Amino acid sequence: MEFQQSDVLKHLPKQFFAALVQKVQKKVQEGVDVINLGQGNPDQPTPSHIVKAMQEAVAKPENHQYSSFRGTAKLKKAAAVFYEREYGVTLDPMTEIAILFGGKAGLVELPQCLLNPNDTLLVPDPGYPDYWSGAVLAGANMVTMPLLEKHQFLPDYNLLSEDDKKKAKLMYLNYPNNPTGATASRAFFEETVTFAKDYRMCVVHDFAYGGIGFDGEKPISFLQVEGAKETGIEIYTLSKTFNMAGWRVGFAAGNPSVIEAIELYQEHLFVSLFKATQDAAAEALLGDQTCVKVQNDRYEKRRNTWIALCKEIGWDVCVPKGSFFAWLKVPDGYTSESFSDLLLEKAHVVVAPGNGFGTHGEGYVRVGLLTSEERLKEAADRIASLQLFEKKSLST
Repeated sequence: MEFQQSDVLKHLPKQFFAALVQKVQKKVQEGVDVINLGQGNPDQPTPSHIVKAMQEAVAKPENHQYSSFRGTAKLKKAAAVFYEREYGVTLDPMTEIAILFGGKAGLVELPQCLLNPNDTLLVPDPGYPDYWSGAVLAGANMVTMPLLEKHQFLPDYNLLSEDDKKKAKLMYLNYPNNPTGATASRAFFEETVTFAKDYRMCVVHDFAYGGIGFDGEKPISFLQVEGAKETGIEIYTLSKTFNMAGWRVGFAAGNPSVIEAIELYQEHLFVSLFKATQDAAAEALLGDQTCVKVQNDRYEKRRNTWIALCKEIGWDVCVPKGSFFAWLKVPDGYTSESFSDLLLEKAHVVVAPGNGFGTHGEGYVRVGLLTSEERLKEAADRIASLQLFEKKSLST
């Protein structure tokens, strides 16, 4: 017998990254030397002191049992110390922090924690595609907020209809931004707090790239703004800051009522993370932070190299202020997908088509700066050989 999937599963958005991976794998299997700039997977290993902490924690028999449903007090306290140290934000570890199975899990869970079917969720466009997954699983109505270059890729709340504003119960933001690399100012977050209070909606700030900022500017936390904790939460993942993508560990911080909803929801799905993983995560948050600066410097050098190369070949590029992504316009006559396909077929360079991040991503591609400067230079040379742009000198 063959059993039909539920209507919920049938309505989930297509995972365009899966299709991209299949295209890349086909080329690799053909023996092609592919330079993959389409991924969002950190290319460096987890720092050794975190790995060591994990190894030691794995050897402890007490860690082999079920851990606390709501996560260990040790990791929650570490998260609170981390936020106090890095952002000057005071959090109660037991009521204002929830441990997550990676940031993605929290982002997908939240609509089911706070929304009822047909409630309205505001999401950025372009934005992280799994925001849409959370909306579908909750049966929510999704209203998109365009992120336009002329607005520095920040949503303009005045563009939303009054009806959508009144109906919205939840809003997602993400800065430093995936896919654009834009950052948010304190003034924008202050405006957001006022907006959320006026319309009584919960803000969820996806702070996945909080540890990656350039030109001497450290990305600010939404929770640093007065009134932010009253209006929502922030989700922090260790995947990017500490190269722990495969470890699947993060946390939500902020409004106690939202944290309680997350905790309750997760109690019915999980028995928390492996305790050794939580011990290692605590070491990441509390231990030597030199690795974070080294990594940030690495990404900034890669960004500077890539931007210079793009300018040299005449490619119009929005200079990212944070994250490890660059957001580039496609040449005239191409769509995001047709241009991405061309680069894969002719230059053997992988980029992510912008339309996979939403309607307003059309006309752009996302480049992940997750390979060496040498490979970035080679990728630029391959793209330049296609003569799609008017070449310029570096001095212009």
